[in-house]
Amino acid sequence: MGIQDYIVNENISVGEMLKRLDANGKGILFVCEKGQLKGVVSDGDIRRYILRGGDMKQTVKSMANYHPRILPAGTKTEIPRFMREHSITAVPLVDRAGRITEIWFDTGEIIQEFQKLEAPVVIMAGGKGTRLYPYTQILPKPLIPIGEQTITEHIIERFAHFACKDIMMIVNYKKKFIEAYFGENDADYNITFIEEEEFCGTGGGLKLLPDMKTTFFMTNCDILIDADYAEIFSYHKKQGNILTMVCAKKQVEIPYGTVEINEEGGLVAIREKPSFSFLTNTGFYIIEPEFLSRIPEQTFIHITDIIDQCIAAGERIGVYTVEEEAWMDMGQMDELERMKKKLGV
Repeated sequence: MGIQDYIVNENISVGEMLKRLDANGKGILFVCEKGQLKGVVSDGDIRRYILRGGDMKQTVKSMANYHPRILPAGTKTEIPRFMREHSITAVPLVDRAGRITEIWFDTGEIIQEFQKLEAPVVIMAGGKGTRLYPYTQILPKPLIPIGEQTITEHIIERFAHFACKDIMMIVNYKKKFIEAYFGENDADYNITFIEEEEFCGTGGGLKLLPDMKTTFFMTNCDILIDADYAEIFSYHKKQGNILTMVCAKKQVEIPYGTVEINEEGGLVAIREKPSFSFLTNTGFYIIEPEFLSRIPEQTFIHITDIIDQCIAAGERIGVYTVEEEAWMDMGQMDELERMKKKLGV
């Protein structure tokens, strides 16, 4: 687990926060806004809130402690004593910008800031987003707001945790909107826009990249992955893959009884509301530069078609699996609302 697993937005519901608290197993979460520490919530705070008749639909803001015990980044020797003196089970180390760099627990465990990868990031931002009409008839999909930030800014912010600030954005539909928006933002990252003259598909768009010399991330512009990108990157390298696809576990329950019949039409078996588990492509990849040489010139082609060709040729294509909850997809209207709810915006 990384620091991000112990951080929540103050606008998520108490009920959703309980799930996050249970997931990290430490009984504590830190409330941050735009990366800066604001408060803390412990399992003790939850118990007291419930005893007061607190509403699970209210936001974390209604119950958080906005006077957390902290120590400055770089502190080492007095941390255990500090926790004992203040009867706390964890303390965050905070830099001058108010960002958590480490979390120390009374068990001796230390969670440190994310590993710096400094890998390039390619964002596929050229599609029309027809599944999000009527929003995308006005705004291009990369500029759809999720709270106070666009979806693209949420994506970039996650990569920034790993010092991945060299962003290449492949644009087409309403590209001038996108370029104008990011051109006016004084942000701590560099964006290069790569314009498609015609729609090239997710594979053909990659062919437009400049001469890539290093391993890079690629993501669709409508998804968020809550995971340790350094761990995914390390897995990709250890496996020696030419491409690693991040896939999410998915379980679907059929809300009906299903039947099996034989060739004569006779009933063989009945299964009441069966469920099926499978992996689904999230649209998030780690790619080696040589993968680009497999893409034909000036051809509309999807990345999945290139992947199929690589598999047929015996190339190493890997899969890194994340939990279903770690994948947020705003490609459709109902999924967009679920993403907003999960992010607490």
